[in-house]
Amino acid sequence: MWTGKYVRSPLVRSLFLNMVNESEAVTSEAEEWYRCCPDLLGESVRPLFIQSHLDSDTKTFLRQSAEKSGWLFTQLYHSLVSTVLSPVVSRTSINGFLGRGSMFVFSADQFQRLLRIGPDWRAERLLDLGAGDGGVTEVMGVHFRQVYATEVSAPMKWHLQRRNYKVLDIDEWQDTGFQYDVISCLNLLDRCDDPLNLLQDIRRSLVPKTGRLVLAAVLPFQPYVEVGGKWERPKEHLKIAGKTWEEQVTNLSNEVFPRAGFEVEAVTRVPYLCEGDMYNDYYVLDDAVFVLKASEGGED
Repeated sequence: MWTGKYVRSPLVRSLFLNMVNESEAVTSEAEEWYRCCPDLLGESVRPLFIQSHLDSDTKTFLRQSAEKSGWLFTQLYHSLVSTVLSPVVSRTSINGFLGRGSMFVFSADQFQRLLRIGPDWRAERLLDLGAGDGGVTEVMGVHFRQVYATEVSAPMKWHLQRRNYKVLDIDEWQDTGFQYDVISCLNLLDRCDDPLNLLQDIRRSLVPKTGRLVLAAVLPFQPYVEVGGKWERPKEHLKIAGKTWEEQVTNLSNEVFPRAGFEVEAVTRVPYLCEGDMYNDYYVLDDAVFVLKASEGGED
């Protein structure tokens, strides 16, 4: 195995040791990203938990984020543009314009394990709500013949169209005349004005019986809506009980989702990663990713 002691140049050796130490730090930090105490989950939720781990796709995203963070002049330009535009333009649109801030929620393998599907599994339609630049959509989209997406930000819509996804208006996807095999709602529940109504619209838009909702939520749950360059409280504040990740997952599973006519089929803990800037290689939040199916006798 290569180690720093075989590098002769003091400068190169120092840089090499920094890389090794950073890699070990990320590996150590990553253990916390996926940690769950099953005993703290509710009795009905405990058997549904799937343990995830730091895998090759996630490592690749982290490495690429670190490389981009080191592009000094690019990061200086991004910082300048962001400072000028942030009072009047949303952060999402600024990122779309600059081509930065890509997100990572789960790898292809993690997605397949959650849905209990194989690499060759195919279905007809996927709808990704609030798809951003389409990076996460691409992970899911290989399993579907038709991929639809929604996005409020105009620059992000352009990125989605470049990927040949069918972009629907945020008031259009519920009334297309067809239903979806899978709808993904990734880290959107805490960024919309009426989350329960959104969940009910999703339920009605899924193929009966076989349709599934893949939903990610940042925990602890802190809802805000981005309006222009400002953050405001949503019209409907969705209250989630509990302080720990496990307590909030249990409350979502047993109280919130059933109110919208859903039951949990699987849940995992993963990091919600975002490309960094000149100050940080990447940014990370705690995510819970659920697979939900319509409950029998639920609301129509």
